[in-house]
Amino acid sequence: MLNFYTITITKKQRNSNNIKGDGEMKLLELLNGVKYEVEGGSLKREINNIQYDSRKILEGDMFVCLKGFEVDGHEYAQKAVDLGAKVIVCEDDVEVKGNDITIIKIKEGRKILAIMAANYYGHPTKKLKLIGVTGTNGKTTTVYILKSILEKAGFKIGLVGTIANYIGEEKVKSERTTPESLELQKLFSDMVSAGCEYCVMEVSSHSLELDRVYGCEFETGIFTNLTRDHLDFHKSFDNYYNAKFKLFMRSKTAIINIDDNYGYRVLNDAKQIEGKKIITYSINNESDFRATDIQLKKSDIHFVVNGTEFNSALPGKYNIYNTLGAIAALKSLGIKNEFIAEGLKKVVVPGRCERIGHKYDIPYEIIIDFAHTPDGLKNILETLKEFTTNRLIAVYGCGGDRDKVKRAELGRVGSEIADLAIITSDNPRNEDPMLIIKEIILGIKKTNYLAIENRVEAIKLALSMAEEGDVVVMAGKGHENYQITNEGVIDFDEREIVDQILRK
Repeated sequence: MLNFYTITITKKQRNSNNIKGDGEMKLLELLNGVKYEVEGGSLKREINNIQYDSRKILEGDMFVCLKGFEVDGHEYAQKAVDLGAKVIVCEDDVEVKGNDITIIKIKEGRKILAIMAANYYGHPTKKLKLIGVTGTNGKTTTVYILKSILEKAGFKIGLVGTIANYIGEEKVKSERTTPESLELQKLFSDMVSAGCEYCVMEVSSHSLELDRVYGCEFETGIFTNLTRDHLDFHKSFDNYYNAKFKLFMRSKTAIINIDDNYGYRVLNDAKQIEGKKIITYSINNESDFRATDIQLKKSDIHFVVNGTEFNSALPGKYNIYNTLGAIAALKSLGIKNEFIAEGLKKVVVPGRCERIGHKYDIPYEIIIDFAHTPDGLKNILETLKEFTTNRLIAVYGCGGDRDKVKRAELGRVGSEIADLAIITSDNPRNEDPMLIIKEIILGIKKTNYLAIENRVEAIKLALSMAEEGDVVVMAGKGHENYQITNEGVIDFDEREIVDQILRK
């Protein structure tokens, strides 16, 4: 049994020791708030950088041994030492050969990494107003709505999300929806240095379960909805829900969609947290922010909230929910209606109901959307169906190495709403694309479908079949400009593919 202990550094000590990121920091300062045991070596030393990837180690760095799904960082401790690491932080015992190496034993490595990363970068979330959005669908759209409105209100905004990260107008490449805690704290720090006052971010269930946002202080957390997704990772729906709910344990204010089946569960659980401020939004049920007098048009939506009229550039009923969540959050932070109204009219979300056919001389519409869950596909198809004067043609598939149960449901939803469903590849990863397609087809009870493994050929067919008044929607890829196959990642941008097909 290890006897873990915590060292807490006072504000006076912290100021005198000049804590900062991107430079040397005393090891004891880095361990502030961490429970640990010293297995060997001295704590009286300075650290250049924290790393959890041994390939990035430089002289004087600390290496944190994280346990991944495929790789265990403990196996690379010696490599890290060989490259110059002077401190090894580990959950399990490690044996390393080297001079003057400090070994620190901890529990829950990902939480510890998050704590040390926040220490290293000077706790940047305390200097930002952080708004987190979680849910199965709507996260990306909601953060772009928030960004647009806050910019209209005159603030410089940071954004963390699926499509990209932003520091003001500067676009920063996004590797995953929520970065690992070390990269995330660096990103927050850069936002603070650039003068950002707010950060709006998608908070995925993975990031919550894997403690990437552990220790982050959220002003508000927004719950959009909860439907089947990521059960390959979470294993059960309860686990999925519990991961999502962690956001509201870390938010001062919980903003909840109570029209969603799980909204009342979030509401009731949030009420159990002492001092939690709770705000609800809806279309159907009574709530704090309820949309009424709704008008759905082809290219936008009109509705009234608590006596104020709003007009959003985003079409579809499901986007009213995304907009309501943003309105509720920003009103709780004191943002005026005039800025909300201006921001809503200017929202653009790449790969979400994105119209790309207008630049070609064609008599039909082409839409790209990221919908990749049954609920997401249902939302976009129902929205487009309402404005389709002839046929709705849907091109979509399902990702490989992920939850297989939703495949048949995707088949059923697409074939029931679209006039023609062309089932094809998405990101097959390590699976046989045709086996995935066959599992999608198992859910189809009608005959209005075709199956084409090659996604380029599927798009070609859809465009060749399209007639005046048709709408062709390519779902599942959205903003992505790649495809993941068993041969690796290949370039695959549907905008470029459509351009090549139509220009020929």
